[in-house]
Amino acid sequence: MTRSISRRQAALGFLALAGTVAAGCSGPGSSGPKPSNPGASPSQAPTIGSEPVTLKAYFETGFPMARALTEEFTRQYPNVTWDIREDQFAVITQNAPRVLADDPPDLMRLPQLSELVSNGLLLDLDGYANVFGWDRWPPSQLEQLRSAPEGSPRGEGSLYGMGLNFSMTGVFYNKTLAERIGMSAPPATLDEFDALLSDAHDAGIVPIVQFNGGATGGFAFPLQNLMAAYGQPGPINDWIFQRPGADIDTPSNLSAVGHLQDWIRAGYFDPDANAMEYAQMMGKFLAGDGLFMFNGDWESGNLDAEMPGEVGFFVMPPREAGGPVAAMSAPLTYGIGAHAKNPDHAAYFLNWVATDERAREIAVEIGGSHPMGLPDAPMPEVEEGTVTAETLAAGALVSGDNGAMDFIANATGSIYAKGWTPQLQLLFAGEQSPEGLLAAVQNEYASGTGS
Repeated sequence: MTRSISRRQAALGFLALAGTVAAGCSGPGSSGPKPSNPGASPSQAPTIGSEPVTLKAYFETGFPMARALTEEFTRQYPNVTWDIREDQFAVITQNAPRVLADDPPDLMRLPQLSELVSNGLLLDLDGYANVFGWDRWPPSQLEQLRSAPEGSPRGEGSLYGMGLNFSMTGVFYNKTLAERIGMSAPPATLDEFDALLSDAHDAGIVPIVQFNGGATGGFAFPLQNLMAAYGQPGPINDWIFQRPGADIDTPSNLSAVGHLQDWIRAGYFDPDANAMEYAQMMGKFLAGDGLFMFNGDWESGNLDAEMPGEVGFFVMPPREAGGPVAAMSAPLTYGIGAHAKNPDHAAYFLNWVATDERAREIAVEIGGSHPMGLPDAPMPEVEEGTVTAETLAAGALVSGDNGAMDFIANATGSIYAKGWTPQLQLLFAGEQSPEGLLAAVQNEYASGTGS
């Protein structure tokens, strides 16, 4: 099994898969009065102390960074050991309400926050943010982890999660195939990107290898990148955060879906895309069976290992040269159970991940992504010429343009499974129009939010 395939679950986790907390698995307290979330109120930053402590954790299978961080933490603090359970993210999303209610871990990989917050299952972290100084970090790093007590809108209110790093999607490309069509640098505009796709198609190269099969509509990646080229990230975040009046069915998003449909009709995607899952996409890209792949920087370390020096990366180019760039960029989210046994130790760990030099190195070396924290926190050195160096540089561009967006699949607990995935599969099959796709997704959104 290749390393890329072993990371499948990690990528799927970032997608907030399978409708997250599925409709048939509503959380405890979903009927009757909603419990409120307790909040930490430390007067000073907690310490680890010297007494033996076992932290209970619930992690995502196939994503080695979290476990590597716990191992380093125990090396530095030998009195802390770990009781770690791992599952695929789809399982975690279904289990989250019951686990947090019946056997709350100290630290847990989280699906979409809204339902867990509204059911009073997550600890309000504002007190820890105050004593550890997280409230001095760039606000955009934590915006996606904030929520009103009712679970919406998100993006404001109290802090209910923390990231282990900050991931981002963009476009990976095979440098050998790029040379065959005369591509010497990433495209500066969407028109230039279109020209490269056409050149690849004419040369008999699959322009884009992209998964879109099963329960995972991977075409959400290129679509959200196109949304970034046609519109502004703010309205998209408003929709994801369930702000009043937000609508995904906008003129700029209609243009983006239309552009995606043009790519489909031109034959720019692998013809098996609707039957292709994430692992198959990675296998094809690693085998050199496609020029471009829309994916996240969590694959950077993997690609550097499997195809050293052979892969490049760029964020989706704007329509006008020199215009601002935007990308789906979100923290790898973890939280503390509302009734966890050792919340102070868990919070200390989360702060350590962002501030300890070796922990930040692990975030880059294994996670392939930008660490959380203050802008002047030490950045690990990355070898020049690696795709990891390119993804980190691209992340700085997006940050500089204030272009970070949460993932459109994170808007509600069911929007990915019941909205985006089936609609994008219909679009690829030629059975849905751009207008119909956006209307159907908005209807599902209205159903999920009660708006």
